[in-house]
Amino acid sequence: MTYQAITYDLRNDIATITMNRPDVMNGLNTVMRREITDAVHKAAHDARVLVLTGAGRGFCSGQDLGDAKSITQVDLQRTLHDEYEPMLKAIYTCPIPTIAAVNGAAAGAGANLALATDVVIATRSAYFIQAFARIGLIPDAGGTYFLPRQIGFARAMGAALFTDKITAQQAADWGMIWECIDDDDFAAHVAERARHLAKGPTRTYGLIKQAMRVSLDHTLDQQLHHEAILQGQAGKTHDFAEGVSAFLEKRSPDYKGH
Repeated sequence: MTYQAITYDLRNDIATITMNRPDVMNGLNTVMRREITDAVHKAAHDARVLVLTGAGRGFCSGQDLGDAKSITQVDLQRTLHDEYEPMLKAIYTCPIPTIAAVNGAAAGAGANLALATDVVIATRSAYFIQAFARIGLIPDAGGTYFLPRQIGFARAMGAALFTDKITAQQAADWGMIWECIDDDDFAAHVAERARHLAKGPTRTYGLIKQAMRVSLDHTLDQQLHHEAILQGQAGKTHDFAEGVSAFLEKRSPDYKGH
């Protein structure tokens, strides 16, 4: 696929998807949603880590309200089922580690797009906002799923009802994101985080993701059983044998990612 609304870059086992509509703060339209979905699937085969970011001064402003002649006539249910759901599931179930590098405002569906990744790293000047109620809508794009699980029911409800801006530092303090990084250090820090994961035991990372994803819906007995199954799979990988050998030989491991 030739991309129009995003760019796709692959270097050193790191795939970077950049939402590339800076004139509208990378607002999500039909083309961008389709292209992100395609690029995430591509990265799962090409790379060992995926970075999602935005061009210009914002990460993503959410749904592009100018994407239709009359936004009030858009079939929101169909759009969410047919366009948002495949994109979000592709990111959420991607077998390699995913990082949202939030370089600016992440609003509405743009905020929840970031939360669908494994790790969110944001610049200190960035912010997140569940702006939906301002135009008479509920949080979508997974917002009602991700937020209560990440920041608790009370904060999730307040964020949805009051639509206040949540600063990057506040998001980090709440556990909504992993890190808040000074703007001048942001690009280098994200690159280093991506390199670290790209050199790691990729298959193991995928198993970690599986275990974490289901844990909140499992009883302890169910999760212990699931852990044992996944650990059995991890124990059969090349990278487990390499990790143990490197530990015993007091050297850095050379993980192959399979």
